[in-house]
Amino acid sequence: MGQTLTGLLTSVRAIAGRPGTPPRARPGGGPDPELLAALRHCGDHLAALAASGPLTDARRTRLIASIGALTTACSTPGADAFDVLLRTGQQALDSGGDAGARLALALADEATVLRARSKGAWRLRGNALDALGRSEEAITAYERHLALQQNTAAARDVERRIATLRAAGDRIDEALALVGAGAGAGVGGTDGAEAVRLSRRLPAAEARVAFTELVRLRTTERGAADPAVRRLAALYAEHRRLSDRDLMADPLLGGAEPIGVPGLRRFLAGRTVCLVADTPHTAEQEQRPGSSLAALIEGYDLVVRCDAVRHAAPTARTDLHAVTLRGDSPWKGPRWDRRATARLVFGDPLPHWRLALRSRLVPGAQDRIGDATLRRPLHDPALLAEAADADGPASTAYTVLRLLDFLGTPARVDLIGFEGPAALPPREREWIGARTGRTDDTAVRITLR
Repeated sequence: MGQTLTGLLTSVRAIAGRPGTPPRARPGGGPDPELLAALRHCGDHLAALAASGPLTDARRTRLIASIGALTTACSTPGADAFDVLLRTGQQALDSGGDAGARLALALADEATVLRARSKGAWRLRGNALDALGRSEEAITAYERHLALQQNTAAARDVERRIATLRAAGDRIDEALALVGAGAGAGVGGTDGAEAVRLSRRLPAAEARVAFTELVRLRTTERGAADPAVRRLAALYAEHRRLSDRDLMADPLLGGAEPIGVPGLRRFLAGRTVCLVADTPHTAEQEQRPGSSLAALIEGYDLVVRCDAVRHAAPTARTDLHAVTLRGDSPWKGPRWDRRATARLVFGDPLPHWRLALRSRLVPGAQDRIGDATLRRPLHDPALLAEAADADGPASTAYTVLRLLDFLGTPARVDLIGFEGPAALPPREREWIGARTGRTDDTAVRITLR
């Protein structure tokens, strides 16, 4: 970057003022009040970044550089800063997290005031609201964008997203109608809808949690065999699929079947699972005829391998391949051509995760692919809901173990070869050690809850 974070924050404050001071246009043709307000939002975001410690995320670095460009445009007489404002909003969105999405929304709000007929501004506002889970407001913004968009081809993605958001809301409405139509007392002794406060107008994360609770309570009350409960569970599954995936099937997935949490739970149910470390020793033993390790691995129902498998033979059995997208996004790298029955790809933010799947999946190399509901199991509020680790993503093996433990359907899970150079970090080993049922020369067996 051309200047330090502190220096940039000083420049932003000098132009736009400090928090609590209403932005005012400077005399002599200075920036519009909306641009000053946008800069002030950027200043607040920079201050939060500065307080969070050293920056190591390239996405945030690009956002800071974009804020620097916006600051320069706002301080240059005669410069048109509008396009820079939109680019900064997009960089904020790409930086990930709620804070980035909130900044993008704030910048989009100022942009729509500056130019009410800018289709780019309304698209940015829709995307930001969508990222924050505010689906109904996102639909309104997307519709404003479509009203201004003359390019039919460019409008298709937005039209599809609107259809998806509406379909997800319709599943909630049908679920509420189904619960309200039930005879007798509602869930939890009161009306089910009131008990869990489920609504299509809730933010997506809250709606997902409320929907989960509604299904749990109604299942407890009436049993899983009840026809209304079965329909409610089906609506919940459809809502989960629609929450993070477009309504239409993606032809670029190479014919693989997308699976979510219910599908993965069924895939693992009652099976013995082993996670095999990719080490030269393990690979050599697997390929040796008559090897006891090869026989041990072959005896499991499912064999899991993680990330780039460099040592195991290309023909080595892989029933489930899991990979974590690391480093700068969008994530580029070799295509996933190792044959696997199912593949799970962990990564965030969602748009770059989708792009990675479309560019790196090989048609025919997998029968099933984990959908977006499985892309961040450690941090998803509907799954493990843990806070993000400041040290970066967890190891892929640990993420898989935590997911299997959460699902609770495998009959047994063992680790093979995770010692020496392949040993997991101390924090992850501590979690495994608390669940270790047996250790021998080849495997660590953990007991799932």
